[in-house]
Amino acid sequence: MTLNDVDAIDSTLCPTANGMPMLGLGTWQASGDDCTNAVRTALECGYRHIDTAQGYDNEDAVGAGIAQSDVDRDDVFLATKVSSSNLSHEDVLETTRDSLDRLGVESIDLLYVHWPSRTYDPEGTLSAFSQLYDEGLIENVGVSNFEPDQLEQAVDLCDAPILANQVECHPLLPQEHIREACANHDIEVVAYSPLARGSIVDQPEIQDVAAKHDVTEIQVSLAWLREKGITAIPKSVTPEHIRDNWRSLTLDLESEDVAQIDAIDETSREIDPDYAPWN
Repeated sequence: MTLNDVDAIDSTLCPTANGMPMLGLGTWQASGDDCTNAVRTALECGYRHIDTAQGYDNEDAVGAGIAQSDVDRDDVFLATKVSSSNLSHEDVLETTRDSLDRLGVESIDLLYVHWPSRTYDPEGTLSAFSQLYDEGLIENVGVSNFEPDQLEQAVDLCDAPILANQVECHPLLPQEHIREACANHDIEVVAYSPLARGSIVDQPEIQDVAAKHDVTEIQVSLAWLREKGITAIPKSVTPEHIRDNWRSLTLDLESEDVAQIDAIDETSREIDPDYAPWN
């Protein structure tokens, strides 16, 4: 799969937030050659932010995609997450080194606590993250699925600065309270499931804005997140969808478009496990 299969858009079109590209490729539920090909295709299309996790069981495939692309590793912002079963102090240290080996890299640009649950111990877990940061094995610390209370505690306990909080976020789950808490600490919001697993395409308000600009509903939703200062990591293994997501960078919404989407009164949470901190 080469650039002939997708339309390349200059990677410099993608804005950054504290050095993190604001549009990336998510890899949840991607595996094997499909995952490797998606990562390589995305990078050759212009993406420079790739997101994975220990729990996705695809770090080796992600690493292969980066290695097979024509993009230098130094130009790729690579993020992974420590599983909630690996969050004791020593397990964080050991499994992060395992992640580095699987990814085939010397350091990770952003390492997240995947969920504040199961073996998560704020002091023990975050001290391990700080140690990895001090050792240069990770460039940035992140948290994921943290509510404001957990975020506040993490900021107080973590010696290394926290770059991002990754949460489900899209026009049907705008997460204002989390965005406010992150803004108070200069922490970026990264949106997983930014398309509500496809539900946003059925929203009349989004359909109207898409028709107005002659674009897809997906592009509108990704542009809405960018207007809110939120980084999005939509997942796809299909070149057409990877390209469509990337093209959202060329869409500039008008203030009335944003207001129309903000006015959607339907809410939907796609990822809602029993152990989530909001339950």
